[in-house]
Amino acid sequence: MPELKTLATNELREQLSQSKASLEAFAARKLTLNLGRGKPSAEQLELSLGMMTVLGPSDFTAADGTDCRNYGGLAGLPEARALFGAMLGVDAARVIAAGNSSLELMHDTVQWAYLRGVPGSAAPWSAANPPTFLCPAPGYDRHFAICEAFGIRMVAVPLTGSGPDMDMVERLVAEDPAVKGIWCVPKYANPTGEVYSNEICERLAKMKTAAPDFRIFWDNAYGVHHLGSKHHAIADILALCGKHGNPDRVFIYGSTSKMTFAGGGVALFASSAANVKWLLKQMEKRTIGADKLNQLRHVRYLKDQAGIAALMEKHAATLRPKFAAVTGTFDKLLGGAGVATWTNPDGGYFVSFDVMDGCARRVIELAQQAGITVVPAGSTFPNNADPRDRNIRIAPSFPALDEVSKAAEGLALATLVAATEKILEGR
Repeated sequence: MPELKTLATNELREQLSQSKASLEAFAARKLTLNLGRGKPSAEQLELSLGMMTVLGPSDFTAADGTDCRNYGGLAGLPEARALFGAMLGVDAARVIAAGNSSLELMHDTVQWAYLRGVPGSAAPWSAANPPTFLCPAPGYDRHFAICEAFGIRMVAVPLTGSGPDMDMVERLVAEDPAVKGIWCVPKYANPTGEVYSNEICERLAKMKTAAPDFRIFWDNAYGVHHLGSKHHAIADILALCGKHGNPDRVFIYGSTSKMTFAGGGVALFASSAANVKWLLKQMEKRTIGADKLNQLRHVRYLKDQAGIAALMEKHAATLRPKFAAVTGTFDKLLGGAGVATWTNPDGGYFVSFDVMDGCARRVIELAQQAGITVVPAGSTFPNNADPRDRNIRIAPSFPALDEVSKAAEGLALATLVAATEKILEGR
C-alpha cells in the first residue's frame, strides 16, 4: 500500500471509501473478538494439568519436615524459595514465596510504604507532598491503578527501546525528595516488549536520589516468557544496587501466574535482607502463611530450572503463531501506509501498536463497532492520559488463533479509516 500522506486528496477520499466499505463488511460478520487482557489460553493452562495430581494422598511434607497442610511458614517453603530464587537469579534467603498474586504483593508493599515507610524512611510515604512515582510509559495499567488507589502522583517517563529515559529519571529523582519510586518491567516489558540494557540497569542502581528511601519496583513478570530462540538476559539489579552502596533500593517481584495456573500460581518477592525482614514484619499482621500445598505442587511439578524451561517452551509454541498472526496481518494490510508501527517482541504477552497521533481513540471506537475489544485508549499511560493518543496494547494470548487473525484484520481496517480521516481533516 502506498504511504497515505503522499496521496492526492481525491485519492485519499477513494481510499477512505474503500476502507470504510471493508470495515463495514467486517462488522457485518457480527464477530465477538477480544484482544484486551493478557490471559493464558485454555491450551496453555492445560500444559500444567499434571500439577493437579502431582501430590499423592500422603505427600504433604516439605523437605524440612513441614506439614504443608497446617499454618505457618510466612516466608514460604524453603524448596520453593530456592527454586524460584534461582529463576529470579536471587539467593533463596532473599526470597519470599507468597500467595497466588504478585499484583497483590505490589499493592501491599505500596500500601505499607505509604502508611509506615520502608527501611531508610524518616516518615511514611504519605507524608510526602504528594508522594510521587515515575512511570515509564507505555506501561502496565495495573501499576498505575495502584498509585491511583493511594493518591500517588504519577509522572510519565518515555521509553527508549532499552528502558526508561535515564536523563529524565536521574534529574527527577535527584531534585525532588517526594519521588519515592519507579515502576519497571525490565524484560519483555508490558506492552512494548523491550529489554532493559545493562547500562540502564546500572544507572538505576547508582543514581543519586533526594529521597533516601527511594525504591525501584522491579516487576520481572516475564523473565522466562521467551517467544523464540533468542533468550534475553538482564543485569542482576540487586547485585548492582549493592555494588553502588544502595542495597535496599530494589523490590523484585515475580510469579508463576502465566507459567502454571493464572488463578493458582505462586507470587514472589526478592530484595535485600533488610527489605525482606521489613516485608515479613508487615505480612505477619495480615496472614499466618500462604498455601504451602500449592507451593509444594509447584516444586514437585516444575522440579528445577530445566523443568521450568521445558514448560515455557511449550507455552511459546502456543503463543508464537498468535503473535505472528498479528504482525503478519499488520504487515499485509498496513505495511507501507505510514499510519502505524508495531512491535515484534522476543517475549512477553503483548504487541504495542502505535497509530497516527490523535487516532487511538477513534481506532478503538471503530474496532468496538466491528466487534473487537482492546483496552481503552490511554490505558498504557498514567491517569489514562496518552499525550499523543496513539498507543494501543494488543494481547493475542487468550483467543483462538483464527480469532486473533480476524481481530488483527479488523483493527488494521479501523486504523486505515481513522488515519485517512485524520489526514483529510488536515488538508
